[in-house]
Amino acid sequence: MKQTTLCYIDNGDSYLMLHRVKKENDASHGKWIGVGGKCEADESPDECMLREVKEETGLEITEWRYRGIVTFISDTWPNEYMHLFTATQWRGEPDMSINDEGELAWIKKADLPVLPGVGNSSITLWEGDKIFLRLLLDKNTPFFSLKLVYEQDEMISATINGKALC
Repeated sequence: MKQTTLCYIDNGDSYLMLHRVKKENDASHGKWIGVGGKCEADESPDECMLREVKEETGLEITEWRYRGIVTFISDTWPNEYMHLFTATQWRGEPDMSINDEGELAWIKKADLPVLPGVGNSSITLWEGDKIFLRLLLDKNTPFFSLKLVYEQDEMISATINGKALC
């Protein structure tokens, strides 16, 4: 199973989000997600997150928290372990022009459920992302393990810390 990271850079009332619109053969095409990517050989999740954020935004993260792990199971896309982080301090300003996967934007946390889609698609967040974003917004939520199972783009089950949500 591949290992990936996803970081939500927290600027108080907003997250720096990536609208994945530049690559056609992309599991998250048209969706809004945090920034991150695949872990390289011998790279820890922390090291991967720091490298990926720098590559995709130009920011150097200086304060972060490892918040949870998501086991993503799909009949369409490769299965993966996604290591989730939030970051609250960094050096630099985001370079909105360097990302080759999509468009970066500061998105108000209150607007996450109503983000605009691409073309005819109204699906802007993975269903499972809505679950872990609620957990990330609660700074007191302890580390969690979330398992998401998808058929095509439809979530068919979600389990958090061993308890079925749906």
